[in-house]
Amino acid sequence: MRYDLTLGIAYDYAQPAPLMRNLLRVMPRQIAGVQQVLEARISVLPDPDVMTDRRDFFGNVLTEVVHQRPAKRLEIEVRARVDRTEPAASLDLTPLLDRLPAEIAGQRGLEPHRPHHFLGASPRVEPDAAISDFARDCLPPGEPVLAAVRAVGRALHGHMRFDSGATDVNTAPSEAFAARHGVCQDFTHIMIAALRSLGIPAGYVSGFLRTRPPPGRPRLEGADAMHAWLRAWCGTETGWVEYDPTNDLIVGAEHIAVAVGRDYSDVAPVKGAVRSAGGAATRHTVDLVPLD
Repeated sequence: MRYDLTLGIAYDYAQPAPLMRNLLRVMPRQIAGVQQVLEARISVLPDPDVMTDRRDFFGNVLTEVVHQRPAKRLEIEVRARVDRTEPAASLDLTPLLDRLPAEIAGQRGLEPHRPHHFLGASPRVEPDAAISDFARDCLPPGEPVLAAVRAVGRALHGHMRFDSGATDVNTAPSEAFAARHGVCQDFTHIMIAALRSLGIPAGYVSGFLRTRPPPGRPRLEGADAMHAWLRAWCGTETGWVEYDPTNDLIVGAEHIAVAVGRDYSDVAPVKGAVRSAGGAATRHTVDLVPLD
């Protein structure tokens, strides 16, 4: 599928902010054989005093934006054209779960794609006994790794209810799991914690999901939203598999990936410091238009 993507993020401050420094992770990723970014550009208003691009440790496009003059409003817009390929159906050739530690141990090096980075606790995902018990109860003995990922995702999808107003960006996975509702970030963090408790390396993916209007209704521009899912390392032969726990499915051609990391703290679209007084309001809009 080919898509035209438009992302808009705006911040309105009660008082002019004399200094703003932000790190943006909003540009779609190039993924060999899966996702090709044909063109992409980012614009920021007011014009920044400093704007530079680089790659972070995990290979995400990181844009640093600095404003040294007072401003009451910050606007960020991304426009991109992206091709996304549906993964080919294949047999589950992943190892049995109890053989995965040996395959992880065989992975040498500290490159960002190595599974070792995604096994332990991370800033937003701590071990949780209730989540660990839930994960173990999902699995019959002798499961292959990919089947285990699917089993945990299916069980979590049945346990949790999607509720856009139930949590916020700072809600802990343990809290959302106990309440049994949350948004895509909560589903993803909980499942990452569950998989890591089983010894399966798991990381966070931010991006976009194509949404479909009800039959006979037109698409609403700006009605899409940023989405989150996970990727799990399923052994040396299979490597990383992306899974969407909010929708209980393997990620396919209707997902556009932006950034990967251990959890949300590594992929937040906007992270920075603002010197200001009073409150602030923010607004996000997404439009993901299929062209094929």
